[in-house]
Amino acid sequence: MTFSLNQNIIRWIIVVSSFIIISLILWNTYSFFQNFKEEERSKMENWSFAQKEMQKTDNLNLDLGLPLAIISSNTTTPMINVYSDGSLDPRNINQKKDKDSLYLIGLIKEFTKENEPIEISYKGKHYSTVYYGNSPLLNRLKYYPLALLLIIFLFAAVVYFFYRSSKNAEQNKLWTGMAKETAHQIGTPLSSLVGWAEILKTENVNPEYIVEIEKDIDRLQTITERFSKIGSAPTLKTMDIVEVTKSSYDYLKLRSSKLINFEIIIPETEIQVNLNEQLFSWTIENLVKNAIDAMKGKGDLKLELTQLENQVFINISDSGKGIPKSSFTKIFEPGYTTKKRGWGLGLSLAKRIVEDYHNGKIKVLTSELGKGTTIQIILRQI
Repeated sequence: MTFSLNQNIIRWIIVVSSFIIISLILWNTYSFFQNFKEEERSKMENWSFAQKEMQKTDNLNLDLGLPLAIISSNTTTPMINVYSDGSLDPRNINQKKDKDSLYLIGLIKEFTKENEPIEISYKGKHYSTVYYGNSPLLNRLKYYPLALLLIIFLFAAVVYFFYRSSKNAEQNKLWTGMAKETAHQIGTPLSSLVGWAEILKTENVNPEYIVEIEKDIDRLQTITERFSKIGSAPTLKTMDIVEVTKSSYDYLKLRSSKLINFEIIIPETEIQVNLNEQLFSWTIENLVKNAIDAMKGKGDLKLELTQLENQVFINISDSGKGIPKSSFTKIFEPGYTTKKRGWGLGLSLAKRIVEDYHNGKIKVLTSELGKGTTIQIILRQI
């Protein structure tokens, strides 16, 4: 408890510190931008003053070297000098458009929004108005905070996904260990049950009872083998998917509620597919059990296996409560469940078995609220 509390405190300290650092960086960038903008304003005012000095042509002794130097030195700030007679004098503007009056008028409106125009007067009369925009450097600097935020966001995303993948890896190790330990724990009483079944054969017991007991023992052995294989790469063998599917379906049919109307449609011929029998049977059972749960133990359940070209399609349909379209992909995520009692692992496990181990595809084919759902498995035929 204390360790978890300390971890939460450290996380909050990191979050708050990151927020403060980001805020300081953005504030400093904004301050730098404003200072740079003020410097450009000062530069333009100097340029306007130099322009004004150039009009003092009646004073022949005036040295125009400095004004000329100031005017010629401004080669970056885009500007348009609008004289009192309405003529336009663009500078540092795209040379291909500096003769286009409509384009220049549009720029004047844009420059007015960016910076306050500078009025130039001489001898009490209006001489011209200077409209100027931000320099290319200032424009680039304007987008610097956005670029910085994007970098910080990407860095945070990398850290988050690294943390999440590490956590998922730890959870996978935990689940694998638990599964193998479960298989080990089941093994001991299972061996004892096998022995008791052999003893019952020597007693005066109805053979049909012993057959059913042996079926359940075989079933427990299959479950034990499944759990023991979790975390290991499964071995695929060429098998008849029709027989494997029917066997799994029939087993659940015999042990399910009589209020379920079971229907199975399968080809009479064999269809060879690379399968791991235990894992594939587990998938069929999970889907059938989910369908039964969705119908609350009463309704119609149909399994249909078809073949088209080199693909095998297995559709499992129920007449249950249905799935909202927004949850079509969510139901396959680990931990997602609508049951009061459930781990939310059945469908995620089915997805992993079909797609990761058998290179197939599993999806919600159709679903309608209050009418039912069809889950489809697609595998490649040999």
